[in-house]
Amino acid sequence: MEMIRAENLRHVYKSSAGDKVALDGVSFSVAEGEFVAIIGTNGSGKSTLAKHFNALLLPSDGKIFVDGLDTSDEKNLWQVRENVGMVFQNPDSEIVAAIVEDDVAFGLENLGIEPKKIRERVDLALDAVNMSGYRNFAPSKLSGGQKQRIAIAGVIAMNTKVIVFDEPTAMLDPLGRREVLTMVKRLHAQGKTIIYITHFMEEAAQAQRVLLMAGGRILRDDTPRNIFTDAKEMKRLGFDVPVAAEMAARLRRKGFNLPQKILTADELAEALKKLK
Repeated sequence: MEMIRAENLRHVYKSSAGDKVALDGVSFSVAEGEFVAIIGTNGSGKSTLAKHFNALLLPSDGKIFVDGLDTSDEKNLWQVRENVGMVFQNPDSEIVAAIVEDDVAFGLENLGIEPKKIRERVDLALDAVNMSGYRNFAPSKLSGGQKQRIAIAGVIAMNTKVIVFDEPTAMLDPLGRREVLTMVKRLHAQGKTIIYITHFMEEAAQAQRVLLMAGGRILRDDTPRNIFTDAKEMKRLGFDVPVAAEMAARLRRKGFNLPQKILTADELAEALKKLK
């Protein structure tokens, strides 16, 4: 089943300094339960695209549909936002309450859900991100990774079908990045549709599919293995590749007989063992 579809999507930012085209004819679809990563350099349009998934921005031209709903139709606004949750890169900008459990409950309270149901959903959401023991903490006392997990819990509590992560680990240390990515993979395993925007190639390699953006367009739409193991082409486009893929490419240039499609450290280690 198709969950998201973009049809020749364009977005133009208008200002007194002149118009800026951020999205220029973007077309693709995302199936229900799919895990799609979006990568691109600064200014590629990926964050602008993210804001179209739950109608924070509306198309200048073209269409985007969420579970069959046209986001440009005002009467669909609340249903679109009930379907799509957003997690942004700075958890401090998303936290609105002085206590963790109150913050997770915030969106539910705005929907007018009865208190008993709110309590049940908050309990489940905190448990899902392994933060039940911090329910009465002040968010200011948490690490960056823990704060981002609280932001994710708030989205889980809303029970959206799709979760869009807009560079959620950009401001985190390596431990915090691992914590968040673990949560993302767990949510996908539970059946959530995941759209994950990142500039960390190792993170994008965890997805089922990668959209590579530049200049407001999608240049490539393929599996992580096909995209990231073409190290020469990725470098030409201005992208890094996962460390294992880069190392394998260097070793092949040195004459080592390694497979062409190595993507992970485990695959590289296994291929090197077979050379003995």
